[in-house]
Amino acid sequence: MAHHGRGVVRFALFAVLAAVPAAALAQAPAADEVTFTKDIAPILQRSCQSCHRQGEMAPMSLVTYQEVRPWARSIKNRVVNREMPPWHIDKNIGIQKFKNDTSLSDEEIALVANWVDNGAPMGDPDDMPPPVDFADSAEWQIGEPDLVVRFPAYPVPAEGPDLFGNIYTDLDLDEDRYIKAIQTRVPDDASRRVVHHALSFAVDPDEQQMREAGETDIPAAMFLVEYASGKLSEIYPENSGLLLESWRRMRLDYHLHSVGEDIDANVELGMVFHPKGHVPEHIRWSKQLGQHVTDLDIPPGKVVRTDGYTYFHSAARITAFQPHMHALGTYQCLELIYPSTGTPAETELVSCAHWDYNWHMVYNYADDVAPIIPAGTVAHVISWHDNTEAFRANPDPKNWTGNGGRTIDEMAFAWLGWYDLTDEQYEEELAERRALQEAAAATDQQQQ
Repeated sequence: MAHHGRGVVRFALFAVLAAVPAAALAQAPAADEVTFTKDIAPILQRSCQSCHRQGEMAPMSLVTYQEVRPWARSIKNRVVNREMPPWHIDKNIGIQKFKNDTSLSDEEIALVANWVDNGAPMGDPDDMPPPVDFADSAEWQIGEPDLVVRFPAYPVPAEGPDLFGNIYTDLDLDEDRYIKAIQTRVPDDASRRVVHHALSFAVDPDEQQMREAGETDIPAAMFLVEYASGKLSEIYPENSGLLLESWRRMRLDYHLHSVGEDIDANVELGMVFHPKGHVPEHIRWSKQLGQHVTDLDIPPGKVVRTDGYTYFHSAARITAFQPHMHALGTYQCLELIYPSTGTPAETELVSCAHWDYNWHMVYNYADDVAPIIPAGTVAHVISWHDNTEAFRANPDPKNWTGNGGRTIDEMAFAWLGWYDLTDEQYEEELAERRALQEAAAATDQQQQ
């Protein structure tokens, strides 16, 4: 670890061995021992069937052997390539411990591959685990919300340009409360097809009238949460929250696009609060950070890297990382550049993620590994776009693409969640992290 003259540690110290590359596929049982009923069905139940069952969003059901067998080869390909279940964090770089990790282990991937390569045998029916009684998919990921805000439905025509605008609604809240968890939900399949993204804000009660009157001196709105296709909920650390004031109204900034039929777009916002009267220690923020420094310039036939930077004036704990690009995006990394008097500056590659436009995943760091950074740290967001014919998700490799708000344009930044720390709190959290690491290392040594 590096120190400056006063001995203050400058590393994020997110966890011992957190950046150790993931192991190669672990040794699994011999292929002829792997069966659907004994080995594969439990994996599907845990990580796949919540979506892959009758009446849910996935294109096929994967509950019974008869349903799964025709898709065996495709399942192997998607699982081995880590395309399914959707969890796109690079397993070989940076932090690997998250609150909402839905990915398969190396051992589970090896089991699936061995099973398919051996002809996908069914096995003994008596080994089949009992079916899972899944909760209704319409239920909230954050648990039952304390408050649900439903924005008025917006009609999206079958054809037309992308739609951008605002929807307002009242806030039914009798006293100020601190948000503990938050989720934007697009409750029906039709709405999910037309909602590109939606941003929720708590605003001045007169904002709508002021905007319509053309006034420019409008009080600042408070950003709450962003939604895009495939995004999960945002889970705040226990000692953090965001104050929602009861006197405000709610605003939804929408980006909608036509899909060939008339659809009413529905969006709702659910929140779980801290107990009444509880004031959390930290305010948890979420913002677009690391915007690309130069305009995006993605010529046809080219793979382009862009870089963005955000300076942290205060010490902080980073709680969540969510890449954001559009159809040409392929990969994004979050690097931390620490304050340093030396040359070159000390850096740490915290997280990298492959990109799939259909899954705007937010990766909530586990509390014991969330990066702790000193004041003066720079968050460096590195993004790659692929405008070649070889990139199968490319809608039109013959066209130049630049930055913009439309679905066919591109973006490059990350949504980061964090809360600020004083220098004293930074030192305290750093000391606690180091103590946990030393205790874990001592335990590992005793077990060897």
